[in-house]
Amino acid sequence: MPDIQKLHVGDLRVGMYVCKLDREWLDTPFIMQGFLIEDAEDIDIVAEFCEHVWIDTDYTKKISSYSSNVGTASSAPHIPIFEPEVSLADEHREIYKSFRQARSLTKSMLDDIRLGGAIDTQVAKDTVKDCVQSVLRHPDALLWMTKIREEREYTAEHCLNVCILAIAFGRQLGLDEKELENLGLCGFLHDVGKMRVPVEIIDKPAALTTKEFSMMKAHTVHGRNLLLSTSSLYTGAIDVAYSHHERIDGEGYPRKLPGHGISQFSRIISLVDAYDAMTADRCYSPAKTSTEALKIIYNERGKQFDEKLALKFIKTIGLYPAGSIVELYSGEVGIVIEANQRMRHLPRIIVVMSEDKKFLEKERILDLSLIEEGVLPRRNLIKQVWRDGSFGIKLRDYQKKGLVLKI
Repeated sequence: MPDIQKLHVGDLRVGMYVCKLDREWLDTPFIMQGFLIEDAEDIDIVAEFCEHVWIDTDYTKKISSYSSNVGTASSAPHIPIFEPEVSLADEHREIYKSFRQARSLTKSMLDDIRLGGAIDTQVAKDTVKDCVQSVLRHPDALLWMTKIREEREYTAEHCLNVCILAIAFGRQLGLDEKELENLGLCGFLHDVGKMRVPVEIIDKPAALTTKEFSMMKAHTVHGRNLLLSTSSLYTGAIDVAYSHHERIDGEGYPRKLPGHGISQFSRIISLVDAYDAMTADRCYSPAKTSTEALKIIYNERGKQFDEKLALKFIKTIGLYPAGSIVELYSGEVGIVIEANQRMRHLPRIIVVMSEDKKFLEKERILDLSLIEEGVLPRRNLIKQVWRDGSFGIKLRDYQKKGLVLKI
């Protein structure tokens, strides 16, 4: 049995593994039920929500032993900090029209394919290049926009969103610009085979029959065949279209590949594809919050998803990604507009509702990092993440009001 020890948060140290809290996990911002204390900031975050925690001393000793052998502070994935090249407001203004055009072009391209047309590789490449440049300038602008959806346009939005999320993730993985373009193209075209699956199956609001599910799974084969017949295309996109539903445990489809047989880009797109699908409203399933989706990814690490990539992806997305609707301990409700790369639990938000859940006549911006400086009271800490539409807040409405362009 594991050796569990109760500690006051003041006694926590870097390298300890926290396995239990003095409150429910869902009452805290912690994504994973069990996590390693990597630095002093992690201790500060725990102290904000708990008085006592329990550590697994056996696991802590293993981590300590491993760290001394490899000469690192911990075995957890390190995520580099990239400073934005431009302000968020400037990038929104730069990319807003291009993003709307990209969605329109994506839908038109997929409609053409459904009608038997060829893939317009130039449209695909140009769209991906624009996304790469935007992510390099300031990733939160496009990540904010991926949160704004139309259920009836799911497939087109999903393809573009997976492209953007994959590029943002690839940037954190250290890929260079050309590799980001290739990865983005893989994400953009990963589901192109669905254009050969009957619409009534794609949009069915109930569970699929065995036959229908087989037809759905065939989109990977259709995608491979469509891309094989397309000239001047990065060949890795063919593999990803064919393999993005394979699993590390060998139980995926269409080939039940073992983990070592799945390419790195297919592993990445598998993660991003699942995350974007889970956080979208579908005709048969309501959207999950980013926190709920990341918990599922964490639980499926080493089974459905590559374990190391899953942990890095969780850290890349973070507790409160841009576009998240959050409730503060004060009772106020806001929208995350910009993540804080150094203090992930303290993003910039727009407060849109008062403590009694009434819409404000004039929204205001809060930089939650000011809590650390004592400028803002701790009642402004984030208590919970909510789905789009909660409290009557719809991100699309704020986009239409021009809020995105004023921040």
